[in-house]
This record gives sequence, C-alpha cells and structure tokens, in this order.
Amino acid sequence: MSELITYHAEDGIATLTLNNGKVNAISPDVIAAFNAALDRAVQDRAVVIITGQPGILSGGYDLKVMTSGPKEAVALVTAGSTLARRLLAHPFPVIVACPGHAVAKGAFLLLSADYRIGVEGPYKIGLNEVQIGMTMHHAGIELARDRLGRAAFHRSVINAEMFAPKEALEAGFLDRVVPAEQLLEVAQGVARELKKLNMLAHKNTKLKVRKALLDTLDEAILLDQGHMG
Repeated sequence: MSELITYHAEDGIATLTLNNGKVNAISPDVIAAFNAALDRAVQDRAVVIITGQPGILSGGYDLKVMTSGPKEAVALVTAGSTLARRLLAHPFPVIVACPGHAVAKGAFLLLSADYRIGVEGPYKIGLNEVQIGMTMHHAGIELARDRLGRAAFHRSVINAEMFAPKEALEAGFLDRVVPAEQLLEVAQGVARELKKLNMLAHKNTKLKVRKALLDTLDEAILLDQGHMG
C-alpha cells in the first residue's frame, strides 16, 4: 500500500490515513492510493474510517497539478469526482474522522461519507474555490447541493464561506464535533455500531437513497470534462 495512504485493518474496521505533506494535497497518486485502499477494504468487508494528520484532513487538490495545464487539471478533477461518487456508493459504511482543516476537495471528502466527525479548535471547513479564482465544477455543485443545508449551500459554493467546526455541523459538513483527543476513539465507536448493520441492506438502501445524486454526478462528471477542457 502506498505510503500516501496508510491502511490499518483491525476487527472489521479499516482506517485509511492520508499522509501527503503538510496540507495532505489530493494528487493523482493519492487518488490511486485511495482507490487501492478502498479495494482492499471491500475485500476485508470492513467499515472504513478516513482520517488525516493532526490539524488537517486535506487542503484540497494539488495546486501544482491543477496549474500545470488544462488536461492535467481536468484529469485530476475527473478522478476526484469519480472518487467522491465511489465513496457515496461504497458497499460498506464510510466514516470520516476530520482532525482539523478540510478545504475544497478535503471538504468534499466529508460530503462523500456516511458519517462525519470533526474536532473542536480553530479550524476551517468549506469550499474556497471561488475565493482562489476557480469556478466551481458541476460535480462539486451537485454534491454540495445534496449534502448541505439550502442556505449553507449558497453561502458555501457561491460565497466561498469557510466554517468553524460547530458551524460546519449546522451547515451539513459534519455530523458531530468532539475534542481532538477523542476523535479516533469516537470514530472507532461509531464504526463498531455501524458494523452491526446488515451490510447487504445497508448497501442496497444507500444506492436507493442516493440513486438520483449518483445519476446526477455521472452527468456532471461528463459535463465537467467537456466544460473544463
């Protein structure tokens, strides 16, 4: 397993830890490692916990790749949106244990999970694309539209508003906020509870609930490839 994402499986729970520099940038290699780790988690029939480094889940896409050329940028966004779609349809529960900042693609990881836990502290969570001069991609808009509250959706996507953890809870980025030292303990507790689900029923219900979103994302990913190219 790539060192960009470490994989630790124990007692039916697979913990995927992002480790790519100080901002955990999402690069093509990170997405490849993510997909390999998810493949392994499916084989292990494990509930998934995704986490990062102390103080940060991810600061978003690797800007070196995003600014290297249109083809590279489109390819990375396509891979990232496809990863989000995969997480939304993952056959086992997906938890994100967010240890701090979650910006842009980092925040989209939160919006792609079944249960999201953040930590108390001076952290920012949100979609800053408009702030840094990027028109939001269709897939991102549709994912945010589905998972955020209506007012927060507009403030987040159009105004690039960043939220403190407790505000992110109200907006819809998080389901729970805990002290930092309790993050992994709480995440493991949630994972143990989710392990009690009938996984076939979980998978089938998830796909039924999210069918419209998944169909919309499929269309949006194609639209983004044409629009951004």
